[in-house]
Amino acid sequence: MRIGNGFDVHAFEAGDHVTLGGVRIPFDKGFRAHSDGDVLLHAITDALLGAAGLGDIGRHFPDTDAAYADIDSRVLLRDVVVRLSDKGLSCISVDATVIAERPKLGIHIDNMVQRIAADLGMPLDRVNVKATTSETLGFCGREEGIAAMASVLLEETQD
Repeated sequence: MRIGNGFDVHAFEAGDHVTLGGVRIPFDKGFRAHSDGDVLLHAITDALLGAAGLGDIGRHFPDTDAAYADIDSRVLLRDVVVRLSDKGLSCISVDATVIAERPKLGIHIDNMVQRIAADLGMPLDRVNVKATTSETLGFCGREEGIAAMASVLLEETQD
């Protein structure tokens, strides 16, 4: 068994939606980011890479590479799943938290879980996504951006 954790944050800019957990959510702002800015998937991806001893998301998908400009973060997550498989590892549990005052995320969480589970090739009951606020404190509380953190558990696959 291997445990990993990940964290990501993106600031807001002008826009009409944010993408979290692979779900496009209408909003009066967007993310300032090289990719689609999906902080939830970035945190999960970083946790997976860390648990596998493969570094971090910036090492594999640098924001200096035009190939990743505006890329769907689900593509990056699925790429990491292949890398894990190549190392004889699979994810067996994900627990993640999104920290945001707005938009309200409760009605979107089931869709996030479905997409994350599909991309990881695992049952829905092994993926947990929560949303919380920071009680108006800090950059999230001032609605300057959104943060996410994730923990994952990997196991070696049987040959």
